[in-house]
Amino acid sequence: MSDDPKYNAARAALDFIADGMIVGLGTGSTSAHFVRLLGERVKQGLKVKGVPTSEATRNLAEQVGVPLLEISQITSIDVDVDGADEVDPAFRLIKGGGGALLREKIVAAASKRMVVIADTSKWVETLGAFPLPIEVTRFGFALTAQRIHAALRETGCVGDEVVLRVAGKANEPVITDGGNYIIDAHAKSIRDPDALGAALSRIAGVVEHGLFLGLAQTVILGNASGAEVKSL
Repeated sequence: MSDDPKYNAARAALDFIADGMIVGLGTGSTSAHFVRLLGERVKQGLKVKGVPTSEATRNLAEQVGVPLLEISQITSIDVDVDGADEVDPAFRLIKGGGGALLREKIVAAASKRMVVIADTSKWVETLGAFPLPIEVTRFGFALTAQRIHAALRETGCVGDEVVLRVAGKANEPVITDGGNYIIDAHAKSIRDPDALGAALSRIAGVVEHGLFLGLAQTVILGNASGAEVKSL
């Protein structure tokens, strides 16, 4: 599949950026396109400062010349531009496929506007086909996984399998930038995202979940020839 749809979505997000803004910089392949494009605009004279949502994004922003601020230096963000693994018609999201969901949600929640950039394949009627990432403490993670499993069943999800995310030849657990593990919940279909989100937030050991509810105001869906902008 060509990367054009992701690039086109990222390029359309530049319309939401103005001189003097503080901009949240998302994580993932589509967000990387946006960071590179923003770097080009900075070289042309645009005055902005970015707040990265991961170390990977920080490194890329530094490479392309986007000036950065630490999250501790700001009280609010003008606009956050980030990708998504799934988006439904109510602009509810699943995020965290890249493992940065905690920092992504902190930045999104601090932003006056969240602009989601994605290709059209990420637009779904019902969330859940993409496994829901949940960041958990390493201490007691097996107990936490059991409670996540129960929460999936109690909130009517079609699937209830939970899997610790691993990587590499040795299948070692993935460690997030915050030093935590990620459990991927294979819900298949999330019938009540709000109920599931609330249930997960009540579990001791869950640091944050990848359901982004009530945060996005704009969704840009890229396709091969351009992008469609949707707003609530």
